[in-house]
Amino acid sequence: MWLLISLHIYELVQSATMPNLLNLNVGVLGHVDSGKTSLSKALSTIASTAAFDKNPQSQERGITIDLGFSSLCVDPPDCLKSNCDQLQFTFVDCPGHASLVRTIIGGAQIIDIMVLVLDITKGMQTQTAECLIIGEITSEKMVIVLNKIDLLPPAKQTATIEKMKKKMQLTLKNTKFADAPIVCTAAKPGGPESSPSTEPLGVQELIDTLKKLAYRPNRKISAPFVFSIDHCFSIRGQGTVMTGTILQGSVNINDMVEIPSLRITKKVKSMQMFHRPVERAVEGDRLGICVTQFDPKLLERGIGCSPGYVPIINAAILPVQRIAHFRHKICTRSKFHISLGHETVMAQVSFFRELKEDASDGTSFNFEIEYEYVEELTSEEASVASSKEENRENVAKPKLKIYALLEFEYPIPAVPGSLVIGSRLDGDIYANVCRLAFWGRLVHSIEDKDYHTTVLPKLQVYKNKQKSGVIERVSDETEVIGRNMLKKESNVQVFVGLKVKLSTGEDGVIDGSFGQSGKVKIRIPGIVLIYLLYVFSTI
Repeated sequence: MWLLISLHIYELVQSATMPNLLNLNVGVLGHVDSGKTSLSKALSTIASTAAFDKNPQSQERGITIDLGFSSLCVDPPDCLKSNCDQLQFTFVDCPGHASLVRTIIGGAQIIDIMVLVLDITKGMQTQTAECLIIGEITSEKMVIVLNKIDLLPPAKQTATIEKMKKKMQLTLKNTKFADAPIVCTAAKPGGPESSPSTEPLGVQELIDTLKKLAYRPNRKISAPFVFSIDHCFSIRGQGTVMTGTILQGSVNINDMVEIPSLRITKKVKSMQMFHRPVERAVEGDRLGICVTQFDPKLLERGIGCSPGYVPIINAAILPVQRIAHFRHKICTRSKFHISLGHETVMAQVSFFRELKEDASDGTSFNFEIEYEYVEELTSEEASVASSKEENRENVAKPKLKIYALLEFEYPIPAVPGSLVIGSRLDGDIYANVCRLAFWGRLVHSIEDKDYHTTVLPKLQVYKNKQKSGVIERVSDETEVIGRNMLKKESNVQVFVGLKVKLSTGEDGVIDGSFGQSGKVKIRIPGIVLIYLLYVFSTI
């Protein structure tokens, strides 16, 4: 008993003396075999239970196939010393293989700063470009790392580095990362067979660069708790540990946490941040949460949250932006892979646009107004990552929002306001093409499985169709008779109330049918009738 009490007191003292720590999540992204994992190892002092290719398949294949996490603590820069005593970088090592882009997307949504790693001997590759696009969507700050400089011939090293720097500056010129710093490294000089004692090159410069970019993110600590779970495992005698990153809110020991995909709620027994016991954690923190009586085999990755906060949805509505580098058509009624958090599911997509500028605030959806049907999401409609610098401001914020209705193949948990990326992941993974098509943030989630009959009828989307005809004669002082607009068998009642535009520019309204031959009665303003009477009298 004395031992247990002493241990508990030690943990409380340790927790109480922990420094005021600011955690920033640094995403390490790039093409496969660019040296991301070696760089993460060189940067880190503490590895989590899921780090550095610990997955047996990773070691067998020699590539990272899952997210890895590690950390480094440094003294904060002068601009942050008033806010924290210690700055912690949590490195999120993302896989680089083309087939694992959905894992990359899931990992990228938790990062504060992005590190884009290039093999300097190969330069920009297909997945490097896709990671850059993901960075534009998810991150505000980025560092370019030109890795493997030790493989360059000594006589050409300086010239090659300068050439690659200029090429990257040109590539980034029309992106939000135009001023991103570029650092040269050799994370593992000599390659896999080199001596473990071999010192990496350029790592301290990279750490100094990250410190210069460090900032205090706007954390939503008072919001409901949301936890992005990336690994789940059991510890004998303790319980089941869920590791992940807090996306918003905070959590304390003894809080209740729901796993919405399983409809299970568990009490937090204990928590750790990189092997340090903690009593409380907030948005941005990398955390391990221990619960009891939960089978880890039920959950590989997913969402934990405050009970009742995250719904299971069957469809969703969101304003979308087209990714300019996607070269295929994006048409209504087509199917795309939709990545939402760690979930990737097929969904049918339908597009429609606002009719008035600023008709909605972008954070909610208005069912009370009309929208216009959009057959295809084109670059002119809405886009991001434009190649034209002068159009970037207009492109990034289209005046008339384009919305997408997503109808999922099966229900998924969806955090309110979460990031959504639409892509085509079923093509040739070795083709030199961008697979990311569009993106946006949820503004309306649809939980009802019968939404086709309960929700969609409220959605006022109309499709422009044009029919032309001629005015046969003036019927009386308030209407004219039109012909050749409708067929004899047409149901005229369907068209009653629709507007008619005259060749002279004035507007009229279909009032009803005239006879049985498809002719219609059109009501128009009196001033137009006077003009028409004059025209008919002069014929």
